[in-house]
Amino acid sequence: MSADIPAEGPRLPLLAEDEARRRAGQCGVPDYMADLSIFRVLLHHPRLARAVCDLLTTLLFDAALDPRLRELVIMRLGWTTGSVYEWTQHWRIATALGLSPEELLAVRDWTDDPRFGPAERAVLQAVDDTMTHGMVERRTWEALHAHVGDDPEVLLEVVAAVGAWRMVAAVLRTLAVPLEPGVDPWPPDGSGP
Repeated sequence: MSADIPAEGPRLPLLAEDEARRRAGQCGVPDYMADLSIFRVLLHHPRLARAVCDLLTTLLFDAALDPRLRELVIMRLGWTTGSVYEWTQHWRIATALGLSPEELLAVRDWTDDPRFGPAERAVLQAVDDTMTHGMVERRTWEALHAHVGDDPEVLLEVVAAVGAWRMVAAVLRTLAVPLEPGVDPWPPDGSGP
């Protein structure tokens, strides 16, 4: 884990699994989300947990943005923010979508990696722009428009994905949310965020 995470554990306690599921049921968060450590923390505030859940599930399951591009965004954010949780959890999602471990490792230093085409480079640059400048720069916006698409929904989802998972990384790191029991930090080369 990152050096800034307190050794004593999470800054807010994880709700017990049964309590997290009870609260999830009351506020409309799906059971499978209540099993995740992040929601076992967020469900201390059920309305907030529901809002975060709605945003993330919209971007994950009801989106116009290509899921591969979304996962590259999340993996780059996990790396640049140092979020071991985000990096590890989305490695599992990304590989299930067909991204190779080599592609995912390449987001660490993507600018020098030839495996990424114009669309991948545009979304990765959108992450870097936002991390550096707080916004997607004009040149990157033009690249997104040219290579990811001119559909306003897709473009909004790129910006929303960067913002949403940037926020999630901040929550995860600030509250020192641990990985679920039995989940090892990824990658196996030991060079994590």
